[in-house]
Amino acid sequence: MIAKMWLGIGLIGQSLFFMRFLFQWVASERQGRSVLPMAFWYFSVAGGTVLLFYAIHRRDPVFIIGQATGLLIYARNLMLSWKAPSEEADRKA
Repeated sequence: MIAKMWLGIGLIGQSLFFMRFLFQWVASERQGRSVLPMAFWYFSVAGGTVLLFYAIHRRDPVFIIGQATGLLIYARNLMLSWKAPSEEADRKA
């Protein structure tokens, strides 16, 4: 039972992680150019977090390092994205 629960958690994490690519693809098709919508970073953080917990459960150091490193990058990109609109407004003032 517990093994199936962890398998479900891993699949949920992978599904969230996949959604980032789907959102990026749809947004790019709509704009006719390559774009990274904010949803890409939110799904990256959500999927990466769930997959990190799954990797920790599996005690897989390669998987843990990969997900932890990715989470740092995703979080930093979100921070930069949140900061960007206020900096643009400051430049216009």
